Amino acid sequence: MSLAAETNESLARMSDMLIYSSMAVYTLAFFAHIAEWVLGSRSKVGRTAAALTAQAKATASTPAVQVKQAGGTAVLDRPTVVTRAGAGVRDVPDGPGAAGGTVKGDLYGRIAVSLTALAFLIEASGVIARAFAVQRAPWGNMYEFSTTFSTVAVGAYLGFLVARKNVRWIGLPLVTTVLLDLGLATTWLKTPSDQLVPALDSYWLWIHVSTAIFCGAVFYLGAVATLLYLFRDSYENKLATGGNPGSFARSVLERLPSAASLDKFSYRVNAAIFPLWTFTIIAGAIWAGDAWGRYWGWDAKEVWSFITWVGYAAYLHARATAGWKGRKAAYIALIAFGCFLFNYYGVNIFVSSKHSYAGV
Repeated sequence: MSLAAETNESLARMSDMLIYSSMAVYTLAFFAHIAEWVLGSRSKVGRTAAALTAQAKATASTPAVQVKQAGGTAVLDRPTVVTRAGAGVRDVPDGPGAAGGTVKGDLYGRIAVSLTALAFLIEASGVIARAFAVQRAPWGNMYEFSTTFSTVAVGAYLGFLVARKNVRWIGLPLVTTVLLDLGLATTWLKTPSDQLVPALDSYWLWIHVSTAIFCGAVFYLGAVATLLYLFRDSYENKLATGGNPGSFARSVLERLPSAASLDKFSYRVNAAIFPLWTFTIIAGAIWAGDAWGRYWGWDAKEVWSFITWVGYAAYLHARATAGWKGRKAAYIALIAFGCFLFNYYGVNIFVSSKHSYAGV
């Protein structure tokens, strides 16, 4: 075995070790996120939410503008500002977060974020080591795609936190999903490092697949927000109609942002990434023209990429249509993300096509 081959094999083993190490740290982050939710004061959550609601109502009814009329002073009421949550109208404040507004919960939340950031650095190092081992872009099969996808998803989450966005509530579902993704990658999808098949040996691999990974990671964050929006919206509707949710639902859902905030976040991330997904499909068509001599051949991967595009286009159109805002549009967004997942797992594993290079 040549020195170069031995070096590449050592790098491949190092990559695997780093991926397994990141899984161990992600597991610690998972338990820290659980502790944040469990140790956050449930009673304080209710008191905080009630105080914020009362304060919002008091502010809305407080006179704020004074004008002089005929030697006297007239007082105009402050206009009431409401937040639209889809089809309904509610003025609901955001919850205090997973920590419940307590010092102990916040401490565990900070530990969880720190562990998540550490695991991200370790996993990213594993992906980079894999790239050096195979001397190409580290996403030539499903194992490499999965490890890179989870790395980018966590990186996007940490990027929102660095930008001081209120997204720490994503931490627990994100880390849980990352552990599942890496578990599948290291057991069922594990593939020895190897060179690319001829169809993939192109600079378009860096362009097309990297944008697909980034789009999928951001679509995932939008899907989590959409799913939580549906739960929170049902919770707010139940409260508005005089219902009495259970203690578990009250403790968990009361800490999340309002349904309007979750709906706004999911819409913004999906709308922002949709043009890049459009570019991903166009780049794939150009690559297909170089590799196979035709830009579009209705291959299974091409078809489901287009179906995913149609799904998100329908979601954005629904948001612009008054009768399809709120929950109806949210269902479309989840269906679109489901199409993305099938395009990845279903097509790669169960469908025979020109894109059948999953390596499993």
